[in-house]
Amino acid sequence: MSAAAVCTPPPGELGDVDVDADEAALLFVLAELSRMGLPGNSGSSAVRVNRIALLEQVKAAASAAQSGEMVQFAVAQVAEQREADVHPRQLGRGIADQIALACRISPSAGSSRLTVARSLWFDLPATFTVHRAGQVSDWVATLVCRETSHLDAAARRQVDAQLAATDLGSLSPHRAQMTARRLAQVADPAAAVQRARIAETERRVTIRPAPDTMAILTATLPAVQAIAAWAALRRETDTVIGTGDVRGRGQIMADTLVQRLTGQTTAGDVTVEVGLVMPLESLVDPDSGPPVELTGYGPIPAGLARDLLAHTHGSLFLRRLFTNPTGQLIDVDERRRRFPAAVAQLILARDQRCRNPYCDAPIRHLDHITRHIDLGPTTIGNGRGACERCNYTHELPGWRIRVIHDGLHGRPHTVETTTPTGHRYLSQAPRPP
Repeated sequence: MSAAAVCTPPPGELGDVDVDADEAALLFVLAELSRMGLPGNSGSSAVRVNRIALLEQVKAAASAAQSGEMVQFAVAQVAEQREADVHPRQLGRGIADQIALACRISPSAGSSRLTVARSLWFDLPATFTVHRAGQVSDWVATLVCRETSHLDAAARRQVDAQLAATDLGSLSPHRAQMTARRLAQVADPAAAVQRARIAETERRVTIRPAPDTMAILTATLPAVQAIAAWAALRRETDTVIGTGDVRGRGQIMADTLVQRLTGQTTAGDVTVEVGLVMPLESLVDPDSGPPVELTGYGPIPAGLARDLLAHTHGSLFLRRLFTNPTGQLIDVDERRRRFPAAVAQLILARDQRCRNPYCDAPIRHLDHITRHIDLGPTTIGNGRGACERCNYTHELPGWRIRVIHDGLHGRPHTVETTTPTGHRYLSQAPRPP
């Protein structure tokens, strides 16, 4: 469960007599859209298809308008930071983070959106024009930005003009992407080669949760290596199928991958470390107990956790973090700067992911909400898990965080973040089982 977050506008932003005209227009459009598509709305099938098409155009045009607002917000913020004598190396920091909070997305996604917005605004005017008209979706505009990102401004504008001549709005996302890629490679072949070499240095392996207690393990590799790995798995799968194995081809390939990476005899013999943030009855009676938090993944049924513990032939480590009768993790108070191991473990178990609203990145830092230098205590109530980026962002001028509820007395741990523009966002820790 991700931390809940609520944005409250700064005093005077909404509801006053001097509401900005564009804000008022957007609020009116939002109210009109909220009544569409409800049961009882009249219209023939043909009319409804027309509405669907128009709404798709509205989505695209709204995305383009949002991009324009992002660019102008960024320009204004940089000007304000210069006036505030922000160090030149820090100019622009925190802008994408504010955009991310407003859009209810992660800071990294906020950076990506701002990059796309700047590209469209400054370097891809023709694509931006059809995007604002609702003829090109947000995804197609993003693909064009990605495929031309390695070009200098002049070459990028050249490709942009050529794309406009291809009637970009009539192309599927894949065809638009391939057309942009081909034109970019023609515009600057050397830059395309350099881009490929840089991409090779960014090879990596990532993991993210999938539904039904599954996870997606992704390897981003040079194409030749990826094809070789895929072919090796297919060859082994063909051999195993020839022995009469009843598993499906996909199952065999997945099991073979796990076996070769871990050196296990079978894929199920994993080394299990289950972080149990749970009442005791979940382990005693998994059929009726609440879910268990699996370290690094999230909630899984208590019955599945017991199956993992009972059936694996790998090494087994059981880490139990029991909750008290009110459902709260126990607090430990310390005066030293670093969180002791017991407190750190409790904060990690309580927060699970970065506590900045909408971020959900893995926790890298344990942060004092009221800074230690400001006499903030080293307690679970004054601590929060944060990714590296969010922790450093809150050290910038104009950012403030404070504890609203310390997580005791039956209420979830709640932190308020205030941005330089005065917007306030609440982040609540997931409720423990």
